[in-house]
Amino acid sequence: MNTLPPEFIHNLVRTALAEDIGAGDITTESAIPADQRADAYIVAKEPCVVAGLPLVEAVFTRIDRSIAVKVLVDDGDTVKEGTRVCTLEGPARGILTGERTALNFLQRLSGIATLTHQFVVKVAQASVRVKPKILDTRKTTPTLRILEKYAVAAGGGTNHRMGLFDAMMIKDNHRVVLARLGSKALGDAVTTVRKNHPNASIIIEADNLEQVEEALAAGANHILLDNMTPDELREAVVLVGGRAKTEASGGVRLDTVTAIASTGVDYISVGALTHSARAVDFSMELLD
Repeated sequence: MNTLPPEFIHNLVRTALAEDIGAGDITTESAIPADQRADAYIVAKEPCVVAGLPLVEAVFTRIDRSIAVKVLVDDGDTVKEGTRVCTLEGPARGILTGERTALNFLQRLSGIATLTHQFVVKVAQASVRVKPKILDTRKTTPTLRILEKYAVAAGGGTNHRMGLFDAMMIKDNHRVVLARLGSKALGDAVTTVRKNHPNASIIIEADNLEQVEEALAAGANHILLDNMTPDELREAVVLVGGRAKTEASGGVRLDTVTAIASTGVDYISVGALTHSARAVDFSMELLD
């Protein structure tokens, strides 16, 4: 996901500003004259990959269309500490009122993009010719999945399925229920999905090599190798032999991802990209 739908931005910014401003910014409206103007800039306080600037621009222009926002870098750019990412010029009230909401979006999304980039860099060090892609997951903030997956893409990652509607994924709890239905149930489920959703990817989770064989027999074109050691992953990749895509998943960290990437898997999914990314520090500074 390399762009954010304009209608999504509009609705999200409207909701965020309503949450923060409510009936009005009583501090700014009381302290700052309506005709006062200001110049400001937003600066990165640490090295990072930037993401969220379209939302920053939308925040200020929704508050007051006369605020001029000049974006100085692009989402996905790597910047140094002290880099100015945008400038603002216009009514001081609007600039002050929008500050926190704009920074919240920018800090959260840049944190996701930065962490994703760190994983991508580690994967590039793997001792395989074709490097696996870093995937996100559905472990996202409810209602903000589009936003957080956009940030993953800005950091160089690849988006996994958006939701339950665009791919079949048989996970461990599905297997528990299917096991009650008999040995043919897994294959029957795949057949049903292929009939009703012919373009959907068929992903089946496997905890061990026996389950890998079951997934292949059922017709999976993508096998999620859950919580396997690097040695187990290598065995699984050999067993699959290119008959399906392979994905390592479960507890992947920056200090383990290079070894995982060196096993020959096609993908590595990392829930931490969206559920544990640290916000990047940005600030807005007004010029004297």
